Amino acid sequence: MYEIIYMRADYEPWWQFDGWEEEIVERWSFAEADQAIEKLEDVLCGMRGEHANEAERDGRFWAFWSKKEVCFCEHCDEDLQLYHGVITMKDGQPSPFS
Repeated sequence: MYEIIYMRADYEPWWQFDGWEEEIVERWSFAEADQAIEKLEDVLCGMRGEHANEAERDGRFWAFWSKKEVCFCEHCDEDLQLYHGVITMKDGQPSPFS
């Protein structure tokens, strides 16, 4: 099983802090790798068109952000950067599709 997860949080997706699953906005599941790769390319292309900044880790995590997109943290008493994260999963674990 192949999955693509889109999350939105005040941290990059590779941190996967406790409760990170609560930040999931959308997820897609596929039986075949080629279907998952095609969808991943579409998702990444869309994110690149919407956000000025991108970072990638290990071919399985992507973070996208725009400097003006922040949220206020009452506990921290400051603005935090919001990140749009994409994670590729294979059999329930973060994994590249290739």
